[in-house]
Formats: sequence, C-alpha cells, structure tokens
Amino acid sequence: MLIRYALTGAALLALGLALPAAAQDAGQGVSLTIYNQGTALVQDRRTFDLQAGVNTLDFTDVAATIDSTSVVFKSLTDPQGTTVLEQNYVFDLVNSGALLQRYLDERIVLTADDGTQFAGQLLSGRGGEIILRQDDGQVTVINLSQVRDLRFPALPDGLITRPTLRWLLRAAQAGPQQVELTYLAGGLNWTADYNVLLATDSAALDLNGWVTLTNTSGAAFRDAQVKLVAGDVNRLPQASARAMMEADMMAAPAMAAPQVEQREFFEYKLYEIQRPVTVADNETKQVEFVTAAAVPARTFYVYDASAPFWGYGGPITDPTYGQTGITDVQNWLEFSTAEDGGANADLPAGRIRVYQEDVDGAALLIGENVIDHTPKGEQVRIYLGNAFDLVGERRQTNFQYLGAKVLEETYEIKLRNRKDDQMVEIRVPERLLRWSQWEIVSASDEFTKLDSATIEFRVSVKPGEERVITYTVRYRWQ
Repeated sequence: MLIRYALTGAALLALGLALPAAAQDAGQGVSLTIYNQGTALVQDRRTFDLQAGVNTLDFTDVAATIDSTSVVFKSLTDPQGTTVLEQNYVFDLVNSGALLQRYLDERIVLTADDGTQFAGQLLSGRGGEIILRQDDGQVTVINLSQVRDLRFPALPDGLITRPTLRWLLRAAQAGPQQVELTYLAGGLNWTADYNVLLATDSAALDLNGWVTLTNTSGAAFRDAQVKLVAGDVNRLPQASARAMMEADMMAAPAMAAPQVEQREFFEYKLYEIQRPVTVADNETKQVEFVTAAAVPARTFYVYDASAPFWGYGGPITDPTYGQTGITDVQNWLEFSTAEDGGANADLPAGRIRVYQEDVDGAALLIGENVIDHTPKGEQVRIYLGNAFDLVGERRQTNFQYLGAKVLEETYEIKLRNRKDDQMVEIRVPERLLRWSQWEIVSASDEFTKLDSATIEFRVSVKPGEERVITYTVRYRWQ
C-alpha cells in the first residue's frame, strides 16, 4: 500500500523553519574509518557563521545509526574560546506515525482509495486506523491501508526531516568557525571479496581482491576519505569508544600510493582508498585493492571420515562409536601469501570464489568459501567441494578387549580413483578419540602424527585403482 502525503505551501515553509536560527553550514570534508564489524568512525568538518555569545548550532545529515554517547565536538578555529554548553541528538523525524500523533485534535484532509474525500478533526491515528470527526459532526473510522492521500496544513513544531545533532554553544567571537564532529555509527560495513582464476593445470592462479562497502546508516557521505580496518577490534556493548577514536585520529598521513594503500595500524591492517569516495545511503560499492598474477598453487584431496574430536572426557568403549559412513573425498586449493612464491599480500577475511577456464575459454565456478584474516607469509587453504570421481569407504574390521582396561580396534579404508588418466594423492586424517593413551600396533602405510589425537596417511592412487589402508590402534587407561 502506497500512502502519499502532500503538504501545503505553509507546511513546506514550516519545514524550512523547523531548525533553530543557526547559520547555514558549509561542508569541509568527511573521513570514514570503517571496521569490518559493522561500525564506522565518522569525522565531519564544516564551517558555521557564529555570533558572539550563545548560539544554537544544528549539525544535520548525520547517520541515523549514530551512537550519541560517542560524539566529540571540537572548534578548529577557536578551540579555547568556544564552549559546548549542551548537546542533544534530535531524532523525532517526519513520518506518518509522527505526523498523526502530533496532529491530534487538529483538522486534516484525507482521500481514500476510491476517491472519497474526508475532512475534519483527527481524533486518533493509532492501530492502523484514522478516526475523524467530520465537519458535520459525524465520526468516521478509516483503515490506514485504504488511504491514498493525507494533507496537513502545517508541520507540527518539533519534527525534523533529518537526524540532527544540536548544540548550545558559547562563542567568544563572532564570525565563521570551522568545527569538527567525530562519532561512531552502525550500518556501515566492509568485506573483502576475492576472485581467483585457476590455471587449467591447477598449478597457478590469478587473484583479484575487491573491497565491498555497504552503507545502511541513513546518511550519505560525499567525497569522503575512506579508511578500512581489518582485524578483530574489541567493542564494549554499551560503552563509548573515545579511546579508539583518538587512536584513529592519530593514524599516519597518506603517502602517494596505488588505488588502495595498505599499512600496519596497531595490531590491525589498514587500507586507505587513495581518492575521494562517495558512499551513498543504501548503496553497495566495490573498489579493487589487491591483484596478483601467476601465483603458484596446488590442489589436493582429503578423505576425512573419522568422527570429530571433542576432547577426552573418559575412555570411550562403545564399539560403534566413531563410525560415520562418509564416502565423499574433499577437494582443496592451497596457495601462499608470501612475497616469494605467493600473492605478496595480507588478505583480510572475506569471501573467495574460484574459477577455472573450460576448453572453450569460458571461466566456470569450481568452488566458493570464506577465508579468515591471513597475514603475508601464511598459507591459504580453501575447501572447494567434493571430488566426483573419487570415493572413500571406511569400516571397522575388528574390536576386542585385551584386558580390563585395554582394547584394540582395526580400521580398513578403501580409496577408489575413477578418473580416466589422472593419478591423485589423497590425505586421510584419522582421529584416535577413545582415550589419550594410544599406540599404533600395525599399519599398512606410513603415517604422520599431526597432534596428540590425530594421524594422517598420504597415499597415491592411480586411475582405475583401489588402494586399501589398514591400521590397528591399542588404547590403555588406568
């Protein structure tokens, strides 16, 4: 249902007079520091023409999601002579509900969907209904969903059209002053999105990383200097974060750099876009921030069919425990972020999509996942999906007690390669989860101990071949 509100000329004039008699402001620049946790630090500089003495100053077009407890006001022109006496956040905005509540007992005019016009005293505008006492004394109830047009002769006092910060200031001197407003706001977020093109032999890849900005804060920021902070910044649920603001304001000035400059900032990574960016309200914007070509890569396969390890609460003696029935073999991609032999970049957490060219040159999606914050010099491992032509089978072939507090079990693991002409290496992790004291009594293949509860086999399987791994583990407990 679309409701159209029309204001008379007097009401439009009232809109212009709704603000206190403060001088008009001129924007001087906006800086945004956006954290990848849905929070942004906004710094906004404007110039106001103040009178000597007490002034009422309205700062409009602030984010509707502002944390009013985080606001810092500062005069850059006369910081010593300008004093804040009072600060208010005014958010009683013009909307249908506010107008109906403010216009009780006043005369309004409305038009229903069928064109019928009603005029009279507004008795109620709650519960999705409008109750009018018409000019002839008749009381009429009209469902709000049936209203096509509402007309108010004037805007009630106290309503504003935009979220506004209002200050009562004492200025020592008259004239223009540049002021700076700093505050925290929600509804601003950024994520990293990566597109990877994997070579046809899966031995190298090209990487493109994009910053994706999302603004649902209720305000637009034009020609803003944008900084992006990657990392896990601790926030208190209800507390002001002025210390974090002061740290941001002390960040090093930008130097000549590519489109997005990356640098260290405290225990985080900071990315600064090297040109002014307009971030409109309800907008998603993308800016490329990292590229890398011909990065060495490799794919590998994992058959992970043992049960997850949750820790030893006590010896597990149920013979059927740990049998999952999983047959899928996972396909993984791995590459480095190191300077030598890698992408030579820090990669903030984000989504990553992997493509590979078909024989006709068309790039097809082969997997999608997310990565955590990954500093330069580390390995990136991405689960792409399950291999179609590889099958695993795991079953328990023996379980027996050798004593009151000793048991043995044997597992048989079959790996089948149904590919036409490709030999593959399959990694097989096995979690030894019955008790912390264990030993491998026998094994058909070599294995590596990954941690206190996990071993891993790595076997090569030829096309059309079935490889069989067997091992026996003995557990003891006191």
